[in-house]
Amino acid sequence: MGSDNTKRSISFSPPDISESEINEVAECLRSGWITTGPRTKELERRIAEYVGTSKCVCLASATASEELNLRILGIGEGDEVIVPAYTYSASAAAAIHVGATVVFVDSQPDSVEMDYDAMEAAITDKTKAVIPVDLGGVICDYDRIFEIVERKRNLFTPSGNTDLGMRIQKSLGRVAVVADCAHALGSERHGVKAGNIADFSSFSFHAVKNFTTGEGGASVWRDLDGIDNDEIYKWFQLYSLHGQNKDALAKSQLGSWEYDIIAPLYKCNMTDIMASIGLRQLDRYSDLLNRRGEIVDEYDFMCDNLGLDHINHFGLDYNSCCHLYIVRVPGISDEKRREIIIKMAEKGISCNVHYKPLPMMTAYKSCSQVKGGGADIKDFPNSYHLYENEITLPLHTRLSNEDVAYIIDSFTEIIKGL
Repeated sequence: MGSDNTKRSISFSPPDISESEINEVAECLRSGWITTGPRTKELERRIAEYVGTSKCVCLASATASEELNLRILGIGEGDEVIVPAYTYSASAAAAIHVGATVVFVDSQPDSVEMDYDAMEAAITDKTKAVIPVDLGGVICDYDRIFEIVERKRNLFTPSGNTDLGMRIQKSLGRVAVVADCAHALGSERHGVKAGNIADFSSFSFHAVKNFTTGEGGASVWRDLDGIDNDEIYKWFQLYSLHGQNKDALAKSQLGSWEYDIIAPLYKCNMTDIMASIGLRQLDRYSDLLNRRGEIVDEYDFMCDNLGLDHINHFGLDYNSCCHLYIVRVPGISDEKRREIIIKMAEKGISCNVHYKPLPMMTAYKSCSQVKGGGADIKDFPNSYHLYENEITLPLHTRLSNEDVAYIIDSFTEIIKGL
């Protein structure tokens, strides 16, 4: 694939919004119903059907979804939650928000997945959840994760701080697997979609994601023995709407103005304006994923020819939704990586880094809710090694074939010039 030498302006991850989404939002505005209502409920139904779960709750963000997953499980003060060091802040912040202690685990030497042996060693009688992260859209090895938490059942004692949380923990009888699927809507392992693999999962619909509602996210969960899905759904609604036992749609019915506040809870519901975008995004999602796969094939060919390490979006037992294209340039320093990103920017190509490990962030270096009172990147050498030579190339559906060729030619030229 060749390209002309004309300098382009290529954004890293702009949203792909068509006239279909714009028209649906306009119809929503004309309807007079712009907060949580029929479009949000329809999006919940369709996402649950898409991922294969009984229920879905759409919320204001993936961070809210992650936090409410932990609250539904009754996790709080005195509990420990295992989180990979190599992830975005939301994965750990959700556990801190509920009062739990975060236990960071290093990555594997040459993979963005957490070190599962280290994860197993980190499980104690205080551990109530592990948060695997499907980084870039590549699903973690949940077979291994479930094997570990099942093997550690003898350490687990239910201690949910709510009645529902206690009953869910008793139903599981082990550490809960609470997946951060922010990047992974549409990804599969063994033919099962993300969202229907872990016990509870969260998705992000932020503007930079494959599937967007502008902001927004969703929680989904697998059926649990002895637990009514409608009860779980009801509590998600309570947690997301001030503890109010009727949403605006229910209150709009004749004679249904009165409501109760069950508890002084939170406000993180999705609006119908956001859901309008999502409904039409979902109509187009298969085509959007196919296009991402085409671009990944081109990038893979380039990286293999240049001898660069790259995230593998497709394997014998898994398919990724291709959210991020993560490249590692063997042997280079952080300083040299920064130089490459600047050179790409000079050619009009915006690149990024995914991620700066959380133990390098001010918030986690000294934090009473991180086990040990804070995290030191020296204790996570694999995560640092992944970070120091990583570059994320633009991967989105607004890239033309010519744009992709220009990115490949530019990156190849810069790497060969090192």
